[in-house]
Amino acid sequence: MIEQERLVGSFCDLVRIDSPSDEEEEVALHLTDRLSRLGFSVVRDAHGNVIASEDGENPLLLSAHMDTVEPGRGIEPIINGDRITSDGTTILGGDCKAGVAAILEGLESVSEDGTSRRPVQVVFTRGEEIGLVGASNLDYSMIRASEAVVFDGNGPVNTITGASPTYMRFDITIKGRAAHAGVEPEKGLSAIRIATEIINELPNGRLDDETTFNVGLISGGSVRNAVPAEATFGGEWRSRNTETLDSIKMQLLTTLERARERYKEATIEEDLEVMFQMYNLDPEEQIVRLVTRVMRDMDLVPNIRPSGGGTDGNVMRLHGIESVVVGMSTNEMHTVDEYVIIPDLVNTARFCQEVISFAH
Repeated sequence: MIEQERLVGSFCDLVRIDSPSDEEEEVALHLTDRLSRLGFSVVRDAHGNVIASEDGENPLLLSAHMDTVEPGRGIEPIINGDRITSDGTTILGGDCKAGVAAILEGLESVSEDGTSRRPVQVVFTRGEEIGLVGASNLDYSMIRASEAVVFDGNGPVNTITGASPTYMRFDITIKGRAAHAGVEPEKGLSAIRIATEIINELPNGRLDDETTFNVGLISGGSVRNAVPAEATFGGEWRSRNTETLDSIKMQLLTTLERARERYKEATIEEDLEVMFQMYNLDPEEQIVRLVTRVMRDMDLVPNIRPSGGGTDGNVMRLHGIESVVVGMSTNEMHTVDEYVIIPDLVNTARFCQEVISFAH
């Protein structure tokens, strides 16, 4: 039986462990201990992901990520009725520790009840928030499962990510020419000026129902009284439409080429990378049918809808693991207003318990 008090306590303990991206070691050790006590064989791959396994054929993979975004240090969870929040100075860390806590409680419950169930593998990844890095570097030779439930969606557990976009990263470096800004500015070539002209020619925000574009990073110059010799800016675009992805890439490259023509003495370099690939969930996949059946048995209505974000499920699908991303009771992710609804968290743990028991 799912124990709400234990679940809430486990969640609060987890969010009190600082684990911003690339600093997950303490929470990884905590989770290794928890999973070992549940009888799993726990290892760390070369990237530091936590992989827990048990004997048996056709295991189901349960997954969530260990890292959180900033400001995520010194989190102090506050319980107010059915809601858990931070003190307002940090995120709560429900993304993704609500998912982690639900998995642990589901496993605790079936262990105590002695329920006959499907074998399980558990993967807790690093660096999800900085580009699905942990899942991309996961040692898939250690993974026996061909189906996965990823606990990393916004809202209640019956919110299923039905489609996810391809995500393109770009970084642009401009090198101009320095000069004293007050004595001989005409000898300079401002890299910042060139950068702003390029940015002004690029799209911005939501472009259509499937597509967004954003410049999120910019830096340049060294001192106030010098024409800046170098500037960099970076951003992303994402879409669930392949033609749109290619069109935006051509627009970016064309904009850069026009800038090179205008400023022949400058150097303009670009670095583009696909961070993760889109998918559209097939309702006939066995894992999708399983997840939706369990939800209906719990009197929950599956709510399959597209997302503009990516999860470890994007990467796992590229490696042949049929993955379904479900909600984990977290709301307002990546903000200091983030909160978790306790009844939703309990349902997430119940779903975890039921999906491995039903699948047996």
